[in-house]
Amino acid sequence: MKKLLRKKIIFPVLAVLIFFGTSAFKNDFFEIAKQIEIFTTLFKEINMNYVDDTNPGDLMDTAIKSMLEDLDPYTQFYNEQDVEASRINNAGDYTGIGAKVLTLKDKLVIVEPYKNYAADKAGLKAGDEIIKVDKVTVADFKDDAANLLQGAAGTEVFVTYMRQGKTNTVNIIRESLDIKAVPHYAMVDEKTGYVVLRKFNNKASSETISAIKALKNQGATQLILDLRGNPGGLLNEAVNVTNIFVPKDQLVVTTKSKVKKYNKTYYTQREAIDTEIPLVVLIDGNSASASEIVSGALQDMDRAVVVGTRSFGKGLVQRPKPLTYGTQMKITISRYYTPSGRCIQALDYWNRDENGKATRTQQENYKAFKTKNGRNVFDGGGVEPDVEVEFAKQTPITKAISNENLVFNFATSYYYDHKVDDLKGFKLSDSDFKKFKNYIKTSGFNFETKTEKALSNALKVAKEEHLETVINSEYNDLTEVLKTYKTNAIDENKTQLKSLLTDEIIKRYFYSEGLYTYYTANNAEIKKALTILKNPAQYASILR
Repeated sequence: MKKLLRKKIIFPVLAVLIFFGTSAFKNDFFEIAKQIEIFTTLFKEINMNYVDDTNPGDLMDTAIKSMLEDLDPYTQFYNEQDVEASRINNAGDYTGIGAKVLTLKDKLVIVEPYKNYAADKAGLKAGDEIIKVDKVTVADFKDDAANLLQGAAGTEVFVTYMRQGKTNTVNIIRESLDIKAVPHYAMVDEKTGYVVLRKFNNKASSETISAIKALKNQGATQLILDLRGNPGGLLNEAVNVTNIFVPKDQLVVTTKSKVKKYNKTYYTQREAIDTEIPLVVLIDGNSASASEIVSGALQDMDRAVVVGTRSFGKGLVQRPKPLTYGTQMKITISRYYTPSGRCIQALDYWNRDENGKATRTQQENYKAFKTKNGRNVFDGGGVEPDVEVEFAKQTPITKAISNENLVFNFATSYYYDHKVDDLKGFKLSDSDFKKFKNYIKTSGFNFETKTEKALSNALKVAKEEHLETVINSEYNDLTEVLKTYKTNAIDENKTQLKSLLTDEIIKRYFYSEGLYTYYTANNAEIKKALTILKNPAQYASILR
């Protein structure tokens, strides 16, 4: 035990003390050293004297993660496996079964098998529930069970899964997977090229350039760049993608930190591919980080019209820091600012409310900034599009339905009950939507609004103050109004819910590639983009 403590605790602590003693943190040295000493003393006493056996590694893991929870959700600790997963995510290569997988408490759910890769060739489908990997039961596995599916290319993994109530088994030969930053590009019409940029790995700019050059060779004289659902990635690749459309030496993003060496300005480094081609950038509530750097910079420079819904609002920059024994941490080191000077971070993790939740800047407190042409743009939470597609913005009830996987599960059932051959002509019927509403009812879905929570808390306070009889009538009236709202809310959000269902169903039959093809003929945001691009006067007026 003593050797273990010396190896796991004392040596790392000494290293930390040496670091702090020779860095910019000298001013806080005594307080830091004091707290580390308290913690190591406590840690030693627990491991040596606790009534039951302890696992020092598990205790330390819990301690680290609990500490980081008080910061922001992007400052994270990575063990050796996490470090490798992060490398894979940024590099674009992956070895495993070739499927997007969701880890639940007692099973792994196939979210999407990638076309023509191992899981797809083995016959796995979206919605399949993996309950056993080789001889390991997923429900009994403490760590992320998705790691069980990874392994060297050419090795075999034996998978047991449930589909429509039946247990199946299959052998899958693992293989390398090339994760494309640009999974799809095509001509929408005779003049308009469409490029989907899914993530900012180290291939993002090169793949985007290749796609644009190919489209221009096919006759594209205007472009739509789709950043919807793009969670971000490498900051330098965001700069490089912006550089495709703007000249050399243009400011793209600035990072500001309390540590002077992290204060940086990022300029375009190369000659642009095309500084004149009309451009529309599509964003939504899942466009974050590097996606917001690109869309925010192009908006500030009046180089593109941004269409869709307000982006996620992640204006924080992280940097990996190596720790001991192959571990690592990703730490938030700075905030980033678009060329106009706005920070688009949405949530304030350092001034939380009374419940410990991050606060959001109210719209009345947004600050105005100016684009190159003098247009007003605002900070306070994500990139606000120049042209908003209202129905595409998720409401509380559509978010709740999606988070409960009700859209995903209904699409699974639909797939096994229907045959779909016509990709571009597919349309979800009103009778199908009625079945979806019935499915929601029978699923036990119970959506509680923030207003309901607030009313419930208000009633509790009223009872403490013996005022419940005074407000009882008004309280009952309000709860009835809310019940009526919730009853009608699904129909009021029919357009968006049908869109979400359609997307999920299309992927079941035609994979993500088919969904992008479907978008070019049917998607409302793309249609809006086309309308703008086909009207040069409107395009120019938006940017003036």
